[in-house]
Amino acid sequence: MSPVPPSKNLAVACSPLGNVAEARDLAATLAVPFLGVVKPRQVTDFAVLALFDEQGLCLQMTGKGAPGPVRAEFVSGKAGYRREHGGGTGQLVARAIGLQKTRASLHVVDATAGLGQDAFVLAGLGCQVTLFERNPVIHALLADGLARAALNTECAPIVARMTLRQGSSEAWLAAAPEGAADVVYLDPMFPHRDKSALVKKEMQVFRAVVGDDDDAEALLAAALKAARYRVVVKRPRKAPGIAGPEPATRIEGKSSRYDLYPVRALPDSKG
Repeated sequence: MSPVPPSKNLAVACSPLGNVAEARDLAATLAVPFLGVVKPRQVTDFAVLALFDEQGLCLQMTGKGAPGPVRAEFVSGKAGYRREHGGGTGQLVARAIGLQKTRASLHVVDATAGLGQDAFVLAGLGCQVTLFERNPVIHALLADGLARAALNTECAPIVARMTLRQGSSEAWLAAAPEGAADVVYLDPMFPHRDKSALVKKEMQVFRAVVGDDDDAEALLAAALKAARYRVVVKRPRKAPGIAGPEPATRIEGKSSRYDLYPVRALPDSKG
């Protein structure tokens, strides 16, 4: 699938304390309407706003009763809590990447970065992480979050290990030489058909802006060619695996799981 264009149901707007100049620039970049200063609950012509408020950029669904804003947040919230309580060493994603089996500094390509939460955990544990996000709206959201985190003294060293790139990770992986990444991490949007599954406000906004990833099979194939040690795929716990080779093993959590596709053994130490 080609890079997803901005949703036709999206516009850019500001709160009274938002940066109007940045909002205008983003609207021009995305080629979507700029509404000026608005109250999201009073907007009826667009389902989602890329809204600049006093904290930066967020995605806000419109209309009465809409859930609160979604932003890429690393300083506070869940990411901040993890950073202050062990940095994510107990997270299943760290185990899936293989950080308990190696002391080497791994280069991880997060091919479907989204809000960058898993990438931030891995960077906090010493990985160099290259993040790809092909949707320009989500890319802008992530860039804003990383820029804000870079201003925080505790987050800045972590963000310094994160490199955000825009565009298709599949194209980059397909063109990359073998071993271009130590580990490739995939978390493609799973096509939920049951609306009751859309319980998180992040998911509601993402589906309105991004839709589903229907090229996961091609992305997995490209990842397997580029990864030096392994490919890791995050899936809903009960979802089918991506079409293609079977994973060698799975690590299951309460709501999600990690399918592991080893290429060769991880190195024991830095070398």
